[in-house]
Amino acid sequence: MRASAAFAGLFASQLACAAASPAATTAAAPGSLSGQLAQMVFGLLLVVGLIFFLAWLLRRMQGTAVKGGQVIEIVGSRAIGPRDRLLLVQVGKEQILIGHTPGSIEALHVLAEPVEVLATARQATPEFAQRLMELMGKDPKDNK
Repeated sequence: MRASAAFAGLFASQLACAAASPAATTAAAPGSLSGQLAQMVFGLLLVVGLIFFLAWLLRRMQGTAVKGGQVIEIVGSRAIGPRDRLLLVQVGKEQILIGHTPGSIEALHVLAEPVEVLATARQATPEFAQRLMELMGKDPKDNK
């Protein structure tokens, strides 16, 4: 309630000042085209920079999340068609081979002996991201 009254008072005082000196508002010439263009480019760069900073910050925050707290973990994945995949999922100490298609998910086999997967293989980069990094000329192993 107080804030709205203060805002209304401030707005009324601004209107009174503008009404008292109409020549002051019309006497100011609009900025040059190059000045307006420079201001627009600066604003655009500021917004784009803010977006990149927030993306970097979000990426850092996700990296600090606890990764060992997962109960279900995808150990491996293999594409067997354009939209079909095989997934090796670990639940506790049990590993299950799952078939995933756009219309269904089926458990194909429960492994009697869990497959040993190296820690470096578990942190493999997804195929698309890996290919994108190759095209950009970056080594995916340099991320860390």
